[in-house]
Amino acid sequence: MIREFGTLPDGSVVQEVTLKKGALEAKVLTYGAIIRDLKVNGRTVVLGFDDLQSYLDHSPYFGAVPGRCANRIANARMTIDGTDYQLGINQDGKHQLHGGATGFGTRNWTLEQHDKASVLLKYVSADGEEGYPGEVELLCRYTLTGSGAVRVKFTATTTKPTIVNVTQHAYFNLDGSDTILDHSLEIAADAYLPVSDEFLPTGEIRKVEWTPYDFRDGRKLRRKAGEEGVIFDHNFCLSDAPRDEVAFVAALEDPAGDMRMEVWSTEPGVQLYDGYKIEVPVPGLLGKPYSAYAGLCLETQRWPDSINHANFTNVLLRPEETYTHVTEFRFS
Repeated sequence: MIREFGTLPDGSVVQEVTLKKGALEAKVLTYGAIIRDLKVNGRTVVLGFDDLQSYLDHSPYFGAVPGRCANRIANARMTIDGTDYQLGINQDGKHQLHGGATGFGTRNWTLEQHDKASVLLKYVSADGEEGYPGEVELLCRYTLTGSGAVRVKFTATTTKPTIVNVTQHAYFNLDGSDTILDHSLEIAADAYLPVSDEFLPTGEIRKVEWTPYDFRDGRKLRRKAGEEGVIFDHNFCLSDAPRDEVAFVAALEDPAGDMRMEVWSTEPGVQLYDGYKIEVPVPGLLGKPYSAYAGLCLETQRWPDSINHANFTNVLLRPEETYTHVTEFRFS
C-alpha cells in the first residue's frame, strides 16, 4: 500500500509504502529511505513520528539512511589519490556527521518498485554534493522475510573515486518502555574504537576485555557502579573488511525476555549509540514522548573516519567497483 505522507518545502511529495509479511509490518518513507514504523506481532519496536514536519524539524536520524558517508569525518576533510577534498561541515563547526547537512538521510529518494513485502528505493547523489567527488547511484531494498527478518541491502556505483559508507539508523526499543537501559545487549566484537572528546576515533583499536565496552557475553545497557560517566557512542570492530555473507553481529532482548532481535551483517563494524542525547519536543509514535535512552541504534557500517586512518577499513569506491552492504534484523 502506498500513501502520500507529506510535501517537502521544494514541493516534492513524500510517499509511504506499507510492507507486511507474517508477524512483521513496516512503513517506509521515500524521504531519507526512513523506516518510519516497524511492528512485530503488532508491537512497535522503533522510534519515529506520525508526520513529516516532525522529521524535518526534530529527528536525530530516526530510521534514516545517512550518507554518502555515515558517522564522522574529522575536520570534514579527506584525500583520495593525492587530491584533497573539503566536505560539508555540520558538527562542532569543523567536522562532518552522516554525510553533511544535506546528506542522504535528508533527501527524497525515488520509489523504483515494491510489492507486499519489499520496496526498492534509489538516490542519485550529484558529483560535488556536500563536497564529495563523483556521481553516486545508491539502491536500497527493504525486504520482510518469512522467517521474521527485515533485510536491508544497499548497492552503489560511482563515476569517480569517492567514499561510500551507508547504514540503517533505526532506534530500537523492543518493549515500549521509557528507556532501553534494562534491555540486554550482546555484541560479537572483541575490540572497539576509543574516541576523543568530539567523538572522533583516536586511531587506536582497543580490546574490550576489562572495559565497560565488553558486550560479548551480554549485559544490560544500564551503567554499573563506577561507570556513571561511560558513554556508548562507539564503533565495535567485527572484522577487518566486509564479509561475503552475513554473520552474527549483535542481539538485543527486552527486560522480560519476550522479544529478541539479532543483527546479522556483512559489515566490519557496528556503531552502538544508546540514545543518551535524545530530547524530542514533540510526541513520537503512539503519542509517546522521547527523551534520553528512549531507543538505541546498532548501525552496521565500515569503521568511522576510515578515510583518515590507514589502519581502518577501506571505504573507497572506484568506478569499476560496486559497493554492497547487507544487514538483517531478525526478530523472535
